[in-house]
Amino acid sequence: MFEGQPKGLWALAFANTGERFGYYTMLAVFALFLGENFGFAAGTASEIYTWFLTLVYFLPLIGGMAADRWGYSKMVVTGIFIMFLGYLLLSIPLGGDTLAVAAMIGALLLVSFGTGLFKGNLQVMVGDLYNDPQYAQKRDAGFSLFYMLINVGALFAPTAAIKIMEWAQNSLGYSKADSYHFAFAVACVSVIVSILIYYLGKSTFRQVLSVKKTEKKADETIEEMSPAETRERIICLCLVFAVVIFFWMAFHQNGLTLTWFADEFTATTSSGLQSMLFDVTNLVAVIVIVYALFSFFQSKTSKGKLWSSVLIGFAAAHLIYQYTHLSGSVNVSAPIFQHFNPCFVVLLTPVSIALFGWLAKKGKEPKAPVKIGMGMLVAALAYLLMASFSFGLPATDHPNHVANVTPNLLVSTYLILTFAELLLSPIGISFVTKVAPPKYRGMMMGGWFVATALGNKLVSIPGHMWDMPLYIVWGTLMAICLLAALFIFSIIKKLNKVA
Repeated sequence: MFEGQPKGLWALAFANTGERFGYYTMLAVFALFLGENFGFAAGTASEIYTWFLTLVYFLPLIGGMAADRWGYSKMVVTGIFIMFLGYLLLSIPLGGDTLAVAAMIGALLLVSFGTGLFKGNLQVMVGDLYNDPQYAQKRDAGFSLFYMLINVGALFAPTAAIKIMEWAQNSLGYSKADSYHFAFAVACVSVIVSILIYYLGKSTFRQVLSVKKTEKKADETIEEMSPAETRERIICLCLVFAVVIFFWMAFHQNGLTLTWFADEFTATTSSGLQSMLFDVTNLVAVIVIVYALFSFFQSKTSKGKLWSSVLIGFAAAHLIYQYTHLSGSVNVSAPIFQHFNPCFVVLLTPVSIALFGWLAKKGKEPKAPVKIGMGMLVAALAYLLMASFSFGLPATDHPNHVANVTPNLLVSTYLILTFAELLLSPIGISFVTKVAPPKYRGMMMGGWFVATALGNKLVSIPGHMWDMPLYIVWGTLMAICLLAALFIFSIIKKLNKVA
């Protein structure tokens, strides 16, 4: 999986990791910040949060159009500087008056516009690395690694946000509301690191800096499709986009209602083996063990197996040390739960690649539409779990803490949602690139982002329901996922025909 990749992949991927670290550090605490700093009700906070997410995922369509005219690299660099300005504005404590609200909205517009210029165009540059025939067969594995490294940045973000806020409160004497701005300042630093990685690694991806729209690429030799086939493929993609909307509506509750559930209903302390889950170094150790095991069994040299064994030993020793030195309980802050999804993505990516590779060799790998439908069913299972454990809980009283549900509930929910994500997100992107008619690939990829944006806007609906019994909130999300799954399986023959 790691061998034979173009050198430029790592510079571009780590530049993206730095940017994503900043974005998810900000996002980990943003919904809580809206209530703490401005006193916004749940419905108002939901609208602000979801409009921001909508813009973040809609504007790559505009960013791609700009890049077609002025160049991908230029838009990537411009985007990251605009993001920096947005995070800088967010990091200034201006209080909670009208001026502060206006400044926050301006900052969100800058961050979303900068992301729109950066996000999709960097991915296009990664794709251009694989136009070289010697790397063509490594494209899928390369994008899996790229996707994984996005989540490496997200993995450390909640811990960074919490630790910097605690330091601002305990060491510098800032109020809880003002301490959020220190988390936003971390995002400023991260985008600086991102642009430094981009410039320092430029020599490794220089071959894609000069790629222009007018240049003929390897995949443009595909024969012309008939109007009927073109129309059929576009219709199939639009049907998939319709399902994708509701997946992201359910999935991105992690930053809103699931964070509120962590804040209001989940135990604020943890002890014993469970408490090790809330130390990111322990999660990293588990990830190292998994990857080292894959490396050990795939390595063709004794030296490779030795180094893999050493890594496994060090990681295992760390976990044993941590366990034998457990004492008392640890505090569990609501944003920390957001490190589980990226952790599980990084942890399960090699498992997913190995599983589907094994099924492919046996001729039993399900086609992309089937995987997408399965992803919706798995997402429904996550909210069935939440609904089942929410019966009997008191009414919500945002933002007060009213119950002490075991943290294992949210950890399990994030694990299930991650399975759903791995079945749907990278598979869906691959489906778009495979099925889209050659003349409309850019537009269809833009359609994927627009569907994601619409799903993010719908995230606010459960937020508006937050004063209802919780089993109704989670039950609604479960029903939406089930209906989406039933819809895609009802047209599965049509989708498999073009897959």
